[in-house]
Amino acid sequence: MTTTDDAPHLHTTRTFYDTIATEYAELFRTVLEDRPLDRAVLGVFAELVREDGGGQVADLGCGPGRVTAHLHGLGLSVSGLDLSARMVALARAEHPEVRYEVGSMTALDLADGALAGVVAWYSIIHTPSDRLPLLIGEFHRVLAPGGRLLLAFQVGEEPLHLANPFDLPVALDFNRLSLDRIAALLTEAGFAVTTCLRREPEGAEKVPQGFLLARKA
Repeated sequence: MTTTDDAPHLHTTRTFYDTIATEYAELFRTVLEDRPLDRAVLGVFAELVREDGGGQVADLGCGPGRVTAHLHGLGLSVSGLDLSARMVALARAEHPEVRYEVGSMTALDLADGALAGVVAWYSIIHTPSDRLPLLIGEFHRVLAPGGRLLLAFQVGEEPLHLANPFDLPVALDFNRLSLDRIAALLTEAGFAVTTCLRREPEGAEKVPQGFLLARKA
């Protein structure tokens, strides 16, 4: 199924990450190495998908591809998708063993029930609040019955407005989200939430981090 989405926030997000792609990729190159709990969450997701029998997994909003490559190393048949063509180019160059494509996670060119797993690792944070149910509905659509979903995001109430990162002429809002609200949206969409985890800030982080694991009923 092919759908389209030309929402203004997608253009803003694409422009932002196209502009900062190189600097962003270098800044966060080793972030997983420094976050053992984050690696553990990804490991649990990978183990659950394998135990379910495996299948195709999509890392949606993959950026420079580090999480996609990590999941590939854990034995998953995984591909990455990102709005930013420059991010995808960096991911392909850094991780040639993994497939990366340019596209929007709000309008996936996938048949209903095509995936065994979906990961959105800090990528739902640029979606306006009123569009989150539609986004979660798209995740639900492309997952097979019993398919696994993993979300990660910053926890909080106030968004972060980031202007001129790396002295570059762009700006973007990063929405901090409520674990309870996102869990409720998942339940409303037909997911069973299996794990709800909050990690306190580490290093340069300013707010707690949230992780949700869910399964399509």
